[in-house]
Amino acid sequence: MTTLWDRLKFAVATDVDMLVTKKEEKNPLALLNRYITEAENQTTTTGKWVERQAQLNGKLEKELTEASAMLHKRQCQLELAQASGEADLADFAAREVQIYTTRAKTLQSNLDENIAEFTELEQRYEEMKHKVKDMKVKQLQLMGKENATRAHFQMDKLLSPELVAERIGSFEDMTSYITTLGTKVEERHERSAMERRLEFLEKKSANQKELV
Repeated sequence: MTTLWDRLKFAVATDVDMLVTKKEEKNPLALLNRYITEAENQTTTTGKWVERQAQLNGKLEKELTEASAMLHKRQCQLELAQASGEADLADFAAREVQIYTTRAKTLQSNLDENIAEFTELEQRYEEMKHKVKDMKVKQLQLMGKENATRAHFQMDKLLSPELVAERIGSFEDMTSYITTLGTKVEERHERSAMERRLEFLEKKSANQKELV
């Protein structure tokens, strides 16, 4: 026959299991998993932008090559028309030379600017990938700690059943690092958000002062 004490131990163990489930929803590992997913999505999107920047550079290089080739062709034609005494052809070729000269300079300027942007984007993209990798390493570390915590708890349940009621406090102690880490992560996130708002407020105030 099930004794009152046995029923009490079962009830306490059930309550502890429910507590574990609630902890799973709030612990830093779950929070870190969410951050990693968001970071991976952002990194993937950024990678597409970097790739697009490279494609745009390729198109600018192609346009520049074509413009430079036409510029050289028209310059040769201009010299030939002038030497042949073909005034109207010389005038046309001269206008073309001016057009292609301007176009080539514009394309070269745009290409230089895009290459500089691409270099910076590529560097920051690599930093993002390293950041995601570091977060995954931290994820493994937290998974190891959480797994060890749960393993010790389950072992204690079997090896010391008479202490089941007292283990609530022990379990809280063993999992306190999870709650603490989770709080720290959330605090850093909130602090970052507040800092961004303060920076925005400073810029807005500075703009208003300039308008006065």
